[in-house]
Amino acid sequence: MERAVAYGFSAAMSGALLLSCLLFAALNRRQRAPYMDEAFHVPQAQAYCEGRFGQWDPMITTLPGLYLVSVGVARPLAWLFGWTGSIACSTGMLRFINLLFSVGNFYLLYLLFSRLHPKSKAVSGFQRILSTLTLTLFPTLYFFTFLYYTDPGSVFFTLFSYLMCLYGNHKTSALLGFCGFMFRQTNIVWTVFCAGNVVAEKLNEVWKTELLKKKDEKISFIKGSFSDLIRVLRFLTEYLISAQNLIKLIALTWPYVLVVVVFFAFVFINGGIVVGDRSSHEACLHFPQLFYFLSFTLFFSFPHLLTPTKVKKFLKTLRKYPLRYCLIAVISIFLIWKFTYVHKYLLADNRHYTFYVWRKVFQRHELVKYMLVPVYMFAGWSFADNLKSKPIFWILVYFVCLFAVIVPQKLLEFRYFILPYLIYRLNIPFPSLYKQLLELVLYIFVNVATFYLFLNKTFQWPNSEEEQRFMW
Repeated sequence: MERAVAYGFSAAMSGALLLSCLLFAALNRRQRAPYMDEAFHVPQAQAYCEGRFGQWDPMITTLPGLYLVSVGVARPLAWLFGWTGSIACSTGMLRFINLLFSVGNFYLLYLLFSRLHPKSKAVSGFQRILSTLTLTLFPTLYFFTFLYYTDPGSVFFTLFSYLMCLYGNHKTSALLGFCGFMFRQTNIVWTVFCAGNVVAEKLNEVWKTELLKKKDEKISFIKGSFSDLIRVLRFLTEYLISAQNLIKLIALTWPYVLVVVVFFAFVFINGGIVVGDRSSHEACLHFPQLFYFLSFTLFFSFPHLLTPTKVKKFLKTLRKYPLRYCLIAVISIFLIWKFTYVHKYLLADNRHYTFYVWRKVFQRHELVKYMLVPVYMFAGWSFADNLKSKPIFWILVYFVCLFAVIVPQKLLEFRYFILPYLIYRLNIPFPSLYKQLLELVLYIFVNVATFYLFLNKTFQWPNSEEEQRFMW
């Protein structure tokens, strides 16, 4: 890095860490006891700290990656500073581990931006620093930096795996993907995504070779040609049904294949993807989750997706292909009608944003969920339009992984959207400085509002004396 950029990076990282430490101290003063899911995670980590690795809380649904890392950090600190186990593995110290993950995520995001968007006249080092700072403060992720949840560690290992994949270090990438899987089972999808990057690169080479043989043909699917999409899918099918081609792809991606085999072995032995309590984590085909994710992305990425130029372009596309978009609207309405699921937590727990979104928007009238279809269509079109600079096979891999990680979830939970959003945001073309600043202001505003509500607007449930706090 140039000296000025290095100073800028150090200043941004130090400023973010200082802000996080201040918030961390404020939160721990106000909420000393474990809160929400921490009531399960903290005692489990403390049991591991005491060497009781055979103890397991059946209410926990994720693998013990977070607790193993916590022991690996807390026990050496206890030995180094002479702390007792109760101090080294206290609620505050366990939460602090996620603060360390947050610092790691800052650095990884910068490295990913540098790899995906090399320095050029259009992209300066300071723009990469600004986008890194913005994504580090991404509200849904940033809030859980201060609680003992799996999200910061899950994001850290997944981003690290993606970075190693981009640098061609696939064995390390697969190993890090396995670490991410140990934090949250659905992260296996992002291991597949890394393998898909390798496959997509190979397919792009073969596809370009095919096009050179037919110079009159062009890859124009990203411009909206349905016939070109059919041609691409036909090529993909013909390529993948060849045993020789499959062997070549497996040889290229074998470290990822090995991790996926381990995953399927785990599912077979465990009898399902969820460990512990499965009653509240049932898999289903919840297609509207894609619409919720697109709306979520439209809100948090509105400087990039919701612009007058994009609106005009979308309306022009509607006029050009009216039948196509009518068909999409009909299919969307059908999917909403037949595949909308409402989880009991969504209706009962008023400590989360999703509770109020559902009550204030979707429960206002039965027809509201159908009336939002035009919004979903614009969000989906604008989302895809922002990715059009990526190779066609990369786009296909990303959307398959997005589908796999979002659709099976019955519960509407914004935390499930963190990784697919970050991968999307990392890969879109670099926005202008004005849009980056607008995005940062939005994130700061949402964070300030959320932390203010969590720290100052406590309330109680009628049947409980415990103090309740609003959170993501």
